[in-house]
Amino acid sequence: MAFGVYFKVLNKRTHQFKNQNLKKIVLRFPISIYYLSFLCALCYSCAPKMETVHAPIATPENFSLTGNEALPQKWWAAFDDPKLNTLIDSALSANLNLAATWEQFKVATAIRRRQKSFLWPDIEAGSQNAFSRPEPDFAGGENVQLGLSAAYEIDLWGRIHSAAQAADFRMQATYYDYQAAAISLSANIASIYFQLITATRQLEVANNQIATNENSLRLIGARFVGGQIRAVDILRQRQLLEDTRNQKLIYEADVALLNNQLAVLVGQPPQNMPAVSVDSLPKLPALPQTGLPLELVRRRPDVVQAYNLVLAADRDMAEAVRNKYPRISLSLSAQARSNNYADLFKEWAYTLAGNLVAPLLYGGRLRAEVDRTEALKNQQLYVYGQTVLTAFREVEDALINEQIQKERLIILARQLDLAESTNGQLRLEFLNGLSDYLDVLLALDQEQQLRRDFIDAQQEQLEIRINMYRALAGSFEANGTKEAVSQ
Repeated sequence: MAFGVYFKVLNKRTHQFKNQNLKKIVLRFPISIYYLSFLCALCYSCAPKMETVHAPIATPENFSLTGNEALPQKWWAAFDDPKLNTLIDSALSANLNLAATWEQFKVATAIRRRQKSFLWPDIEAGSQNAFSRPEPDFAGGENVQLGLSAAYEIDLWGRIHSAAQAADFRMQATYYDYQAAAISLSANIASIYFQLITATRQLEVANNQIATNENSLRLIGARFVGGQIRAVDILRQRQLLEDTRNQKLIYEADVALLNNQLAVLVGQPPQNMPAVSVDSLPKLPALPQTGLPLELVRRRPDVVQAYNLVLAADRDMAEAVRNKYPRISLSLSAQARSNNYADLFKEWAYTLAGNLVAPLLYGGRLRAEVDRTEALKNQQLYVYGQTVLTAFREVEDALINEQIQKERLIILARQLDLAESTNGQLRLEFLNGLSDYLDVLLALDQEQQLRRDFIDAQQEQLEIRINMYRALAGSFEANGTKEAVSQ
């Protein structure tokens, strides 16, 4: 139920709209409207105001480790690889998923503009033309009408403004969602690019190992004829050779599939894009500055997105609260009427009206809407807190993994050196008849596996650094994005 009061201020025909008529409109406007203005100012202070949002978590301490190098805005530039830069720049302008996310931002921008339009009056123009026989006089009904009408709701408690603020915060959240998607895309391309380099290197290593195993097979084949080794040694060497050939096929497939993935990420059909030529894995850049945890909260797009969603939910709740307050709307219309076109603008009619509606009984529906929006605000607040915690964890995980991976690479390098020395020593002993070929075979297999593991570990180290950059990275401005947000 809503209690409504309608004030009809003026409905008058006149030949000319003079200043005297305007004065009459002001004098005849209900005095209760002026009293209501004072009531609005008094009650507006009771409406919910915007509050500072803090994540519901304990105050974080500094990160466990930090470097001295400043993280560039386009973090992938730290690897100093022109081919990687070209791939990421192409993807940022041509990736279809990223383009779809940008269109979602444009949708949110249009919604914000639509919501802000309710702060302005609605003005409409209308015309009517009718014929009747016999032709009536003017009092009996007009055949030709032309007029303008305007309607405006006074935003007493800021209800409309709160809805506009909510739309604005959601637009900001969508923009940062686009930024987060761009960072994820760049990290995905960097990861696949380094995987492609690794697969290419592994393919080269597999070809070298196949040649080594074939030479070993010929060597022991000659010794088998002389009765120096057993037939089972030849079978074992052939087994190792076939296993290496199988590894080669796997790496060939990896190279082709990774090229296909890069093609799709840069918006190209895989069959149309030539294979990406790669060199070697880049040197690991110096450890970047991790900064303070609060700086990370202000910088990371996914965290800022969650923050803006909390603010939008807060404004939704404010709108729901203000829906329980009275509303005042004004309307103004002016019409020219005549029985013919020649006399159309000789007679005018003006109407100015005010409408006051105060909700009294809605079965608890308005209170339930307030409770719903408040629960959604609290939900978004907890999601925001979890997003902050996840951001802190990702930075700490990357720092820990990088330190462990450095030690692991040192150990793998020592193992590889020992395996090469062991293999060389056993091969020499075998040629001198001091050891069995089985020992040589096992040492050769271990050395080849360690060589593949070492290359994979180097690539994993770069993956860990990519994860660190992604965890620390802030938003970066693509072409036209900053201008679109400010509109």
